[in-house]
Amino acid sequence: MNPTISLLFGVHAHQPVGNFTAVLDDAHRRCYGPFIRTLYRYPRFRFSAHFSGWLLDYLLRNFPDDMRMLKDMVARGQLEMVGAGDTEPVLAVIPYRDRMSQLNALSERLEQAFGARPRGAWLTERVWEATVVPALADAGIDYVTVDDYHFLCAGQDAARLNGFFSTEEDGRSLDLYPISEALRYRLPFAPAHEAVAYIESLAQTGEAAAIYFDDIEKFGIWPETYEWVFEKGWLTQFIEGVLASPVIRTETFSEHHARAKTHGIVYLPTTSYIEMNEWTLPAGVAARYDGLIAASKASGRFESEKAFLRGGIWKNFFSVYPESNWMHKRMLGLSARLNQLEATRRTPRMTELLHEAQANDAYWHGLFGGLYLPHLRRAVYNAAVELESLLDIVAPRPAMQHVDLDKDGIDEVFFHNASLQAVVRLDGSASVIELDAYALRHNFADTLRRQAEHYHHKMLANVTEQDSHGDGISSAHDRISFKHLVSQADLVYDAHGRALFRDTLYTGDGELVALDYALTSSNDDSLNFTAQTATGEVHKVVRLSAGQLIVSYEFGMGMRGSLATELNLAMPSCDGPAGRFVLDGKIPGGFGQPLEVEGLKQIALEDAVLGGRLLLSSSRPAQFSSQPLFTVSQSEAGFEKIMQAVTLLMRWPLQEKNGKIKLSLEISTASIR
Repeated sequence: MNPTISLLFGVHAHQPVGNFTAVLDDAHRRCYGPFIRTLYRYPRFRFSAHFSGWLLDYLLRNFPDDMRMLKDMVARGQLEMVGAGDTEPVLAVIPYRDRMSQLNALSERLEQAFGARPRGAWLTERVWEATVVPALADAGIDYVTVDDYHFLCAGQDAARLNGFFSTEEDGRSLDLYPISEALRYRLPFAPAHEAVAYIESLAQTGEAAAIYFDDIEKFGIWPETYEWVFEKGWLTQFIEGVLASPVIRTETFSEHHARAKTHGIVYLPTTSYIEMNEWTLPAGVAARYDGLIAASKASGRFESEKAFLRGGIWKNFFSVYPESNWMHKRMLGLSARLNQLEATRRTPRMTELLHEAQANDAYWHGLFGGLYLPHLRRAVYNAAVELESLLDIVAPRPAMQHVDLDKDGIDEVFFHNASLQAVVRLDGSASVIELDAYALRHNFADTLRRQAEHYHHKMLANVTEQDSHGDGISSAHDRISFKHLVSQADLVYDAHGRALFRDTLYTGDGELVALDYALTSSNDDSLNFTAQTATGEVHKVVRLSAGQLIVSYEFGMGMRGSLATELNLAMPSCDGPAGRFVLDGKIPGGFGQPLEVEGLKQIALEDAVLGGRLLLSSSRPAQFSSQPLFTVSQSEAGFEKIMQAVTLLMRWPLQEKNGKIKLSLEISTASIR
C-alpha cells in the first residue's frame, strides 16, 4: 500500500461587527473575491470555509456574483460551509442559552443560503473550554477545530495528531481536529512547492490527515500577501501542486469525519493558540513569559518544552483591561434581562442586538487592534444601548440601581431617564464612567486608559529585524514595523480609568488636595456627594435632566484655591474632519487639535459621524483646554497611535462671594455637514 495523506484545508473569514464598509470592500477586493474565484477554477480541490454571519450577510448583499460561485462550489461538493457563533463570540464567555442562540443563528443562515446546516464549527480564536461542549453538541455540531498545541498541553504525542479525537462533557460528545501549527506557519508564507513537499512528507501507509484551518485574511490582507498570493501566483501554484501530487488527496472536514475513525478520547485544558497565551498576560508578566520562551528557543528545547510553557487564558483579558471587563459584564446583564423576558415580548431585533454586543473583537487585544479600536467598542455599545432602551420599554427597571456590576468590590450607581443613562462609580471620585444617549445609541464615556503593554519596549529599541521563510515572506507575527512615529513621550500611563467629571482641588499655593467623595443621599435623578478637606467641605451633585447631565459644586466658606474637572469624551469622528468645536459661532478646530480658551462659558462639540451635538455650559467663566487622548498599540500594520477620546479640562478659581459652580452637558441629535 502506497503512502498517502489527506489534506483537510479550511479557511476562516471574519470581519468585526461595526467595521468600516471601506475595509470590508477592500478585504473582498484583495482577498475574499480573488480567493473564491481562484478556487472556483479547480473543482477537484476540496476545502472547507467559515464565514462569520455579519460578514456573510454583507458579501451576499454586495458581491452576489462571487457568492454564486461559493454556492456552486457547495452544490458540486467541492466546498463545505462550517458553522460557529453568528457574530463570532468567544463561546466560553457567554451563557449556554446565548451559545445555543448564536450557533443556531449562523446554522440557519447557512441552511438558507447554501441548502444545508453545518456539521462542523469554527471555534472563535480557538478558545477551548470544556464547558462549550454541551451547547455545540445540542446545536447539532459533530466536530470543531482547535490547535495541535491544545493536544500537546494534554500530553498527546505529536506524531498522532493526524486525525480527530473525541471528548465529552455533561453527557454530550464532540470530536476535535488538531490544526497543524507547522502548516499555519507555512501557508501561505513558504514557497508553494516547499509547502506541498512538506505535506507530502507527512504521508503514511495508514490513515493520516494534514490539518489546516486558519484566517483567510492571510491570503491577501496581511502585509505583502496580496502580491505574494495572487500577483505572484502562490495560491494557484499551491493548488496545482497539491492536485498534481501522487500522494495528496483533498477532502472536506465533513467527508473525512464521515469515513475516518476517532484516534481516541482526549480531555483538553482550557487554552487557546500559543500566541494568545502571551497576549492575555499583564505587561510585566508577559515580558517574563516572553523571556522564558526566548530562552527555550535559544537552548533548542522549545519544541519539547512549549506545551509546558503555558501563559494565561482568554478570560484574563477581563482582568488586564477593566474597560473590556465592564463591557462584558454590561453584556451579561443585558443577556440576563432578555432571558427573563416572556417569549411573547421578545423581538428578533433584541436577539440580534445581544449577538452584536457579544462579538469578540472589541474585548481583547493581541496582534490586531481589537479593544484599542474605538469603532469596534462603539459597535458593542451601539448594540448594548439600543437593546437596553428596548428592554426598558417592555420591562421597565428602577430609575436608580446600586450594584457592583464589574465585580471589583466597588459599587456603581446606574440612573436613567427616557433619553440618558449615567453610571457613577462609588470609588471616591464621584466621576461618570458611562454616559449613554439612547437616541444616538452611544456611550460618551467609552474610552480607554493608557497602560503598559509588553511590546512597548520593542518600539524604543528600534527593533527592525524580521524572520522569514527563506524565499518566502514574513508572517505578521514576525514583523516589526511602525504605522506612526512613536517616542518615549508617547508612552505615558494613566493611574486610573478615564471618566467624565473627575475633579482635582488645588490650594491657593497650587498644592493638590485629595478629594474623596462620599455618597450622602440620592433620589431617582440625582446623586449627592460630599468631600471633606482641611479647609472645608466640597459638595457635588450629579443629576440627569431631559437631555442633560448636570454637575454642580458648592464649596465651604473661606475655601481658597481652584477646582479643575476633567471630561474624557468618546467622539466617533476622533481626529478626523467630521468632528469640530463650535465657539461663538466659529470653528476653532477639530477634536484632534489642542485648544485653549480663557473665560469660557459655553462650547459645542459637533460630530457628523455620530449625528449628534454636545453643548457644554458653565455658570462661571472657566479656563478651558482640550487635547486628544492617544494610546499606543500594535496591529498587523505596525505600531500605531490611536485617538481614544477628546480630553477637556476646565478650571475655576474659588471665590468667597460665589462658592457655587454649575456645569451642564446637553446632548442632542443633529444633522452636521
